[in-house]
Amino acid sequence: MKIIQADESHIPVLAPLFDKYRVFYNQSSDIDAARLFLKERISKSESIVFIAFADAQPVGFTQLYTTFSSVSMKSYYILNDLYVNESSREKGIGAALLTRAQEFCIKKGYKGLALETAVDNPAQKLYEKLGWQKDSHAFHYFWPTNL
Repeated sequence: MKIIQADESHIPVLAPLFDKYRVFYNQSSDIDAARLFLKERISKSESIVFIAFADAQPVGFTQLYTTFSSVSMKSYYILNDLYVNESSREKGIGAALLTRAQEFCIKKGYKGLALETAVDNPAQKLYEKLGWQKDSHAFHYFWPTNL
């Protein structure tokens, strides 16, 4: 397995994975919109994307966004997306992508990584195995613009 940081030249192999990720979360498939979204994020340096390859085929990715903590006055990443093709799961690819994100965070000198996941997501076991800590003393809120 090989993990690389994506640039614009990787969008053709990344977009199908990103589209499958969105479909997994009950969104309609839209490969053209996926390409455009990724191109905008990568070309504007708004996200960091790592792609995992097995036998030269793209099999998974993770996408990080920078944010800031005013209290600690430090940057940190939101690990917003993590996806591994269904046929490639249970082979350590998700763990390798998470580890690569952790290493990148350390290299950049950031405070850490944050992620949000469904309460029934079985990947929680993997997160905890890799040192992620569940935040049990805070609530997550979201204000939608379509009220």
